[in-house]
Amino acid sequence: MIAWIFGHFLAICIGISLGLIGGGGSVLAVPILVYVMGVTPKPAIAMTLFIVGSVSLIGVIPHWQQGNVNLKTAFMFGSATMLGAYVGAKLATLPFITGTIQMILFALMMLLAAGFMINKNAKPIPKVAATDLDLSLYPKPICKYCWLWMLSEGLGVGLLTGLVGVGGGFAIVPALVLLGNTPMKQAIGTSLLIIAMNSVAGLLGYLGQVSLNWHLMASFTIAASIGTITGAYFSQFVQPRQLQRGFGYLLIAVASFILFENRSKFYSSPSPTAHNIQQEQHYQNSHSHFGYKKIRNSI
Repeated sequence: MIAWIFGHFLAICIGISLGLIGGGGSVLAVPILVYVMGVTPKPAIAMTLFIVGSVSLIGVIPHWQQGNVNLKTAFMFGSATMLGAYVGAKLATLPFITGTIQMILFALMMLLAAGFMINKNAKPIPKVAATDLDLSLYPKPICKYCWLWMLSEGLGVGLLTGLVGVGGGFAIVPALVLLGNTPMKQAIGTSLLIIAMNSVAGLLGYLGQVSLNWHLMASFTIAASIGTITGAYFSQFVQPRQLQRGFGYLLIAVASFILFENRSKFYSSPSPTAHNIQQEQHYQNSHSHFGYKKIRNSI
């Protein structure tokens, strides 16, 4: 019960992250489902797509009311991410892609994202509008072919989302600003719609391949939705740059923990079989590794 409450509190934090900075939901949701709620990696990634996608769609509403959603840009970039997400999800269901491999790739992507966030915020703040972010570390596009860059990055972002559940808002927002010439506030709102589109395509790639805990998905979605609405409201008062560095250090801590937890499994993971699906269903219905079991053992 304690793990259930704690996990859903963290789900609210996922929503706040999505509402404030247009990303971070999947980066937080996967480890919470795996290490707090006891879900195995493959179902956790698929469930994350449903949760983050649903919450992102809800989060679009207040941004839409503020005029911060660009439909034309969303559907242009989103079409590429949807294709990439579906292909990535199909790759993730192949026998040689184990849950351990996915978690290690997930952690490595977190470290990469954290390094980017911390480095760019360590630099002096440039003389730009207060709502803008420093994008100097982002690869400079060849503007003559900006539409091609946008489609190519969309495919890459979608592929990562479907394969390991990362690569959402943190990659989408700078792409929209640099390649789509979109204002920062509008890029954050538009990214939520793209994340929702991305998640639908990725989830379709997983359906029928992994067992899903629909009750947990529904309760997590409700909790995260509360956070998203709150975060979207406060986004008009908070500068995104102020949140980036602290979130980057959080990503390093979580990624280090994931790598530590999988240090031995990487070498000893058995080849996946049909029996693994039954194991995944068992873990979904089990109690948290950090909550209930530890409490019961201490009694």
